[in-house]
Amino acid sequence: MNHAVTIYDEQSLQGIVAARSGEQRVWQAMALLDTRLEFSQALKDAYAFGIRYVILGIPEDIGPRANLGKGGAQQGFRAFLSKFLNLPVNEFTPVQDTLLLGEIDCQALQLQSQALDNLDPDDTVRLRALCENIDQLVEPVVAAILAAGLTPIVIGGGHNNCYPLLSASSKHFGCAINALNLDPHGDFRALEGRHSGNGFHYAARRGYLQGYHVIALDEQKNNQDILAALHEHHASYTSYHALKVATTTSIAESVNSALHSFTLNSPLAIELDVDAITCAPASAFNHRGVSLSEAEQYAFCAARTSALAYIHLCEAAPEQDPNGYDAGANAAGQILTALVIAFLRARYQR
Repeated sequence: MNHAVTIYDEQSLQGIVAARSGEQRVWQAMALLDTRLEFSQALKDAYAFGIRYVILGIPEDIGPRANLGKGGAQQGFRAFLSKFLNLPVNEFTPVQDTLLLGEIDCQALQLQSQALDNLDPDDTVRLRALCENIDQLVEPVVAAILAAGLTPIVIGGGHNNCYPLLSASSKHFGCAINALNLDPHGDFRALEGRHSGNGFHYAARRGYLQGYHVIALDEQKNNQDILAALHEHHASYTSYHALKVATTTSIAESVNSALHSFTLNSPLAIELDVDAITCAPASAFNHRGVSLSEAEQYAFCAARTSALAYIHLCEAAPEQDPNGYDAGANAAGQILTALVIAFLRARYQR
């Protein structure tokens, strides 16, 4: 089976990484996939050699634009790599069993989408069709990672990609998946064609999503139909108001409470939309969110669960930074790197 993935080698990292005398950096310590072998077999061999986590990028912004939002989410993964790979390696940088795989090859779909205007109803229909094509590219790659016994760390693109991640995970584990989502939006918009605002709703309707809890949901940014659809699925949420205004709970308390409410035999999907973080460069720039340290705490607390499907960090969009692309790439790279490190450190401290 052909997989739509661009596998990274050392040449792929040129222009992204730099060396420093007397210092080992993440890019020098991480594994890359053996491209001499068939894709699925190479992943299984990586597991046999001790790899447990696989970093995969999705460079697309079709989903957010199909949701009538702004572009730029295709830039998040490259921004992450420029910061993460150049970190110095020490005892607090647990990357020895993590493999940098590469990115979903969605360039052709991105090119098709460039001439489409989401203010035009006909173009919106086309964008949503392209978003479904993204689903079809992502799911087989994630399925192969899971089949090898590895845990995906998926970065970049829109929140539409929760759907192929949940569908691949559900089919692999043979059950519906529990999901935690740090996000001001419930992403349970109408089933009106695929986009970044309805991935969880499609997953629930098709039997891939079991328990679902949203943390930092902004009740002013979700219409009544979304709230009703969440209720219909028996989903729950901790509101932004409860966390940051009334201060009746905390991130850690919300995560632990949600985990205890979930079906214990279903693996957990950890979802995080970067637009939950105040003033982060994201598809939906947000002045009213959680802090980066709270987002790190979310990733850390959630990652301590034993049965894990994947972690997905999406919607970072450097070009949406008010100070320009370079400032946005710097901020997005640091944010995504901090979240991945929090996740990995939690996995090692279990």
